[in-house]
Amino acid sequence: MTHAPVRDVVIVGGGTAGWMTAAYLTAAFGDRINITLVESADVGTIGVGEATFSDIRHFFEFLGLAERDWMPACNATYKLAVRFEDWREPGHHFYHPFEQLRSVKGFPLTDWWLRYPTSDRFDVDCFVMASLIDGNRSPRYLDNRLLEQDFVEGEAAPNTIAEYQGAQFPYAYHFEAHLLAKYLTKYATQRGVRHVVDNVVDVGLDERGWLSHVRTAEHGQLDGDLFVDCTGFRGLLINKALEEPFVSYQDTLPNDSAVALQVPMDMDKDPIRPCTTATAQDAGWIWTIPLISRIGTGYVYARDYMDPEEAERTLRAFVGPAAADVPANHIRMRIGRSRRSWVNNCVAIGLSSGFVEPLESTGIFFIHYAIEQLVKYYPAADWDRTLREQYNNALMNVMDGVREFLVLHYRGAKRADNQYWRDTKTRAIPDALGERLELWESKVPDTGTVYPRYHGLPPYSYNCILLGTGGIPVRPSPALDLIDEKAALAEFQAVKDKARSLVRTLPTQNAYFKRMRDGV
Repeated sequence: MTHAPVRDVVIVGGGTAGWMTAAYLTAAFGDRINITLVESADVGTIGVGEATFSDIRHFFEFLGLAERDWMPACNATYKLAVRFEDWREPGHHFYHPFEQLRSVKGFPLTDWWLRYPTSDRFDVDCFVMASLIDGNRSPRYLDNRLLEQDFVEGEAAPNTIAEYQGAQFPYAYHFEAHLLAKYLTKYATQRGVRHVVDNVVDVGLDERGWLSHVRTAEHGQLDGDLFVDCTGFRGLLINKALEEPFVSYQDTLPNDSAVALQVPMDMDKDPIRPCTTATAQDAGWIWTIPLISRIGTGYVYARDYMDPEEAERTLRAFVGPAAADVPANHIRMRIGRSRRSWVNNCVAIGLSSGFVEPLESTGIFFIHYAIEQLVKYYPAADWDRTLREQYNNALMNVMDGVREFLVLHYRGAKRADNQYWRDTKTRAIPDALGERLELWESKVPDTGTVYPRYHGLPPYSYNCILLGTGGIPVRPSPALDLIDEKAALAEFQAVKDKARSLVRTLPTQNAYFKRMRDGV
């Protein structure tokens, strides 16, 4: 029986991480395991996890949820890209889209663009999505058909990150994180998850130093075999009870604070831009996330360069009169990861596992990926350490890889108009990234020169950041001078033609979501 899987799972903490975990595990294992989720009514959500990777669609597919099931309940909208404003210089912007980069004669279109630029906008010339976002277009027609792209959709499509090896899906989502948690609470409890609303007052350890139970104020002792720590930056189980060290990324990513506002909007009047916007500021950047009922916005900044009061004033001035009576939420962020995310019989998922600043919307991606890995390496009663080690390596690699990618944004930013931005050019960077930067100056990133372990970012993402931020010189491949350029120029024209056609025929996000919410 030592090879029988463990049966009793206790999830400590709710929010997005806790309820995504509970919902996914019950979808994966049904009533073959017993799940208890305990959360405090006194602990609020962080409130910044409102944008996602396109991989999140696999999560909803795995749960058997269609967009019409959950999107209206979560005030969700589509996200086709991240729009970066003022990272190169004031007034400049570029997109990092969800779109497979085309290639011609074995070279990516971005490489051809460096040699034969058809305009000063690589994103418009190389990707269709840039024009769709500028037109505030939905990626779906009013009859729910997906825009024409190279990927698979339908019942036969894979529904986990690990299975999916196809082309880039064209969009992700924005949603209200607390509404998603509420929706998943109902989903999970209807399928047998026990929900305990109470404060954890003590964590019990056995003679081995493994977790034996958590004690609550009103419901007493909750016993389990496997404990999942979803307690956020507190790391109640993984860091406090088990004393697992925290590995800080602060030396390379100094932004450690945020102030957030929830600004009302009227979807009947205000256009819903289908992207997350990251606007560079004097000590960090401001996110803008358009939802159905409001704009989620916040200033991510480094306290070494700006105090919270000045950050809030800057954010309110950025938003304008609509922010006048909106309360601000100040957040202190812990940037880095637990050394190991699985220790003994405790698995940390969400902020207790690790977090990098939300520049590329990786927070919910980390949660989703961790849950999939937990299912993949789910333990038996013998607690095979090899499973734990593989899980820990996967989580370490994905977070360290994203760290490198985010550092590239700052090192690559041409902006250098104050001390904060000048310091981004001299601050320490991961050693391997330094080696890669030397390679990329001679050849745009490809599968052989980006961070080699899975971290959710394909080579084209690195191309977008290098070409968009503009601070690192990148040269076209010398071979392109020896290859007939006609096919590449034809591909540029094909991108332009397709973009023009889609902008003409696709509805706006406002029109699409009005139809969805009306139940048509």
